[in-house]
This record gives sequence, structure tokens and C-alpha cells, in this order.
Amino acid sequence: MDTHRMDTHRLGRTEVEVTQLGFGGGPLGGLFEPLDDATAAQALVAAWESGIRYFDTSPHYGIGHSERRIGDLLRGKPRAEFTLSTKVGRLLVPQDPQGRMDESFAVPATHRRVWDFTRDGIRRSVEDSLARLGLDQIDIVYLHDAEQHFEDALRHGYPALAELRAEGVVGAIGAGMYHPGKLTRLVREADPDAVMLSGRHTLLDHSALDELLPACNERGVSVVAASVFNSGLLATDRPAAEGRYDYGAATPELLERVHRIADVCEAHGVTVPQVAMAFPLLHPAVAGIAVGMRTEQEVRRNVAAFAAPIPSELWTELCGEGLLDERALLPAAG
Repeated sequence: MDTHRMDTHRLGRTEVEVTQLGFGGGPLGGLFEPLDDATAAQALVAAWESGIRYFDTSPHYGIGHSERRIGDLLRGKPRAEFTLSTKVGRLLVPQDPQGRMDESFAVPATHRRVWDFTRDGIRRSVEDSLARLGLDQIDIVYLHDAEQHFEDALRHGYPALAELRAEGVVGAIGAGMYHPGKLTRLVREADPDAVMLSGRHTLLDHSALDELLPACNERGVSVVAASVFNSGLLATDRPAAEGRYDYGAATPELLERVHRIADVCEAHGVTVPQVAMAFPLLHPAVAGIAVGMRTEQEVRRNVAAFAAPIPSELWTELCGEGLLDERALLPAAG
């Protein structure tokens, strides 16, 4: 049963729409710790019941586990009612795990990843993803983690995606990376519909405001902001001393900054996670956020936090305290 419908935004000039809060499928692949099928299924059902209709995944996440689990949910839903994105750039090649676990996710090492941004590699990756998902269509395909392979991705991978878009195989195309400079090049040198930016338009990192977000505004490219909690440091009301930031240990300076942000949040009756999810959507180029979730409890907690109203005075105070880049508020004031 649906509790409510979330607002949606269209990506670029396409007909593809995403809910402002999207389900990030990384944790469903066993990110950081193992995850069983039943817990994953409960999380996905809770997301659907809460009104989330945008689901993002990748072959990389658990070497296929995330795609299979998301496909298990979505195959039973009307195709017109959800938006699905996955990614290309790594092919999964079967291997004997020999008792080993995957180096990135807590799953048996049944496959190895092979970088491939060639035309044939892109098309094969999409076909493989469709088979794992058990679906006949993917709405959005992103070039994934192409920072170290950027020229190949731009010169060969992107044209292959554009071909799939022209054929109607996918509705929207772009790239998902953490490097705003390389995404800016893609936006300026190609014609993507959307980019997924990881961890660079958050309460703690405003680097996307320098070039990427202005370029997206200028070219009509939509942004999906991912890793809005910066690997967990912004996911709690107060950061733990051993808090993680961008997959590593947070520095004392970062911890102090988050405590100062928390002070302002408390003064306005809101929490750090609520504000962390609201912040990216202040910018008109941002169509939505994708938040990684692994349990039903996480889903319901994040959905409730996302729905919380944020007083405009909070943003002004964060700027006044030097905790927020004033450029983040320009669109809201205009």
C-alpha cells in the first residue's frame, strides 16, 4: 500500500522523471557488511510503500547482487510507475571464488570486474544488466566511476550510450562520478541528460558549485546528488568520534564542523540528516538525491527525515557562520 506520492523532476529534456528521493542500491550489494535477501527485499518494499519510485543500481554493487535484488521487486510493479538507472564501464566475468570474498563488497567472489568503455562493452553491459534485472528496459544509464578511464569513456563510452538513446533502448544517459571537473567536461563536450554526482554537493563539500552546477544549468543537464551523507558523517544527529567521511576516517576538523552544523540545526528544531538531504535540492539543477539504504528501518527513517520542513532561516544562519557557501542559496533567493 502506498502511503504517499513524492514530487518528481524530469531529467534534462527527456521524458524520464525521478522522485526527489531515490533509492541508492549500493548497500544492497553488501557494501561494508553482508546483507541477506530477506532484509534487502523488506527495504525495497518499504521504499515502494513510502512513495520512492526511482531506484539506482550498478553491476559493480555486489557483482550483480544489487541489480538482481532490485529486479526482484520491480518485476512485480507496473513498468510505467518507476524509474530505474544502472551503470556501465565494468563487465562481470565469472570465476571460481575458491572461498574468497569480493574485494569491494561482502559477497563471494563469483565474478571479477573488467573495465570496458568500448562500444561493444557498453552494449554487452546493458544486455547483462537487463538479464540480471529480469526487465526489458532501463530508463537511465550512467558511465560509472570513469575518473581513471575518462578519455575512453568520453570518446567511446559516451557515443555508445548516445546510440542506445537514439535507438530508444534507454531514455536518458549520463555519467556517475565523484569528480566534478570531469563531469563538467562531459557536460560541456557532450549532450548528457543527467549526471550523478557522488559526495561533492553536500553540507561538507561545495566543490560542485564552482563549475559543474553552473554548467549543468547552462546546458539543461539534470543532477542527481548521491552520497549526501558523505559516507555516514552526516547521517546522524551528532557525529560519532569514529565517524566516516568519504569511505575513510573523519578528521577532527570535519567532526568539529559537523558539530557546529548540528548546533544550528538544533536551534531551528531540525536534524543534520534532514538538512543534509534537503541541501542539494536548493539548487535548480538538482533533480533529486539518491540515498543508499539497506533495511526497512533505514528506509522509513530516511523518508521521514526527507519530508521534514527546513526553515529558510537555517540556511541563512549556516552561511553567516561560515558553514555554507553563499552560492548555494542564490537560486533559492532568486
